[in-house]
Amino acid sequence: MQRHDVASVTNAPIVAPRAFSPRDTQKVGGVALAVWVVGGCGCPVLHSMKKMLAAAVSRVLGGGAQKPASRVLVASCNYSNDATFEIKKCDLHRLEEGPPVTAVLTREDGLQYYRMMQTVRRMELKADQLYKQKFIRGFCHLCDGQEACYVGLKAGANPSDHAITAYRAHGLCYAYGLSVQSILAELTGRRGGCAKGKGGSMHMYGRNFYGGNGIVGAQVPLGAGVALACKYKGSNEVCLTLYGDGAANQGQIFEAYNMAALWKLPCIFICENNRYGMGTAIERASASTDYYKRVNFIPGLRVDGMDVLCVREAAKFAADYCRSGKGPIVMELQTYRYHGHSMSDPGISYRTREEIQNIRSKSDPIMLLKDKMLNNKLSSIEELKEIDVGVRKEIDDAAQFATTDPEPPLEELGHHVYNNNLPFEVRGTNQWIKFKSIS
Repeated sequence: MQRHDVASVTNAPIVAPRAFSPRDTQKVGGVALAVWVVGGCGCPVLHSMKKMLAAAVSRVLGGGAQKPASRVLVASCNYSNDATFEIKKCDLHRLEEGPPVTAVLTREDGLQYYRMMQTVRRMELKADQLYKQKFIRGFCHLCDGQEACYVGLKAGANPSDHAITAYRAHGLCYAYGLSVQSILAELTGRRGGCAKGKGGSMHMYGRNFYGGNGIVGAQVPLGAGVALACKYKGSNEVCLTLYGDGAANQGQIFEAYNMAALWKLPCIFICENNRYGMGTAIERASASTDYYKRVNFIPGLRVDGMDVLCVREAAKFAADYCRSGKGPIVMELQTYRYHGHSMSDPGISYRTREEIQNIRSKSDPIMLLKDKMLNNKLSSIEELKEIDVGVRKEIDDAAQFATTDPEPPLEELGHHVYNNNLPFEVRGTNQWIKFKSIS
């Protein structure tokens, strides 16, 4: 056999790469190793080098314990623990200073926010599909595009703080702890839904979360009432009270402003300005589109609602303001919805497809967070793809449950009228039909 020294191998001509064959690749611990052909086929030095490389990788992977290739790549990356970002300065009303213009994002928080926003996005797309398949009936208002609002608000509030919102509620439901399965099952009217199949899209409830309300603007006085309870009990908690730009001209909202200011209630009035109230642009519906300046006796701030870090820092600032005993504050979140107002609205009769695509390409909240994390070594493409796969499976499993779980039986129609009461009879639409109400 001819002897090959290092110099002869180094100076050997490099042959153009060809299609890999079984001789060129070898799997070790689930990772495929590829060997380039140098100086022709069958070089014994290369054969020896390939064996040495395979043995080294095998030792690194823990003596033969096989792991998925994606896990190996994730484990081998040298991630940063955190990174500091400049965020957009908030516009202020009756405030000398506002939230900080920098924000620290830890790797752990970044992965959590990414997963939560992806889950809300995929959940809403699945709801769209189930609606078109007629598993979901009635009203259905989707919030894809506004994910940073819900994830950021929850991240900036304390775990014991309260929230109430309008009918575009699915994202905030999930942020406040309801499972995807319970949300989709409620949408399809099944017993496993968060309201046992009786609430539907607009009436979902959870711990410290009070809906989901179907009447435009009606949840705002209720939110002020929750804030009154917080002050009365001395719990040092606040209530996040959300409403849309379409509801911002309601008289009951200004009545709630007035009472909250009089009694210095710990209430954060949050206007989700997605630029359209149903099919009407804000410029055509409001004499003033500066919603954070609507009250001359309550301070306000306008926030980039497409950046989860901006929303989080603004929510922290607003919650601290309320907790200090200064009374309510108004927050306007500038955001955008990709779907129409509801599933009956195609969303392109009053705005162009180009407008929607422009927002998607430049300001998508998930894309913005993903770019921040990748550019600052807080994660990798492989790791985020693995999260995406897990989210898709969770959504698919939840949809399977939501379409196969039984509907509540008719005899349960009168159940849970009261939170805690002895059973009593409820008359139905026909006076001879009565239902038992069991708490």
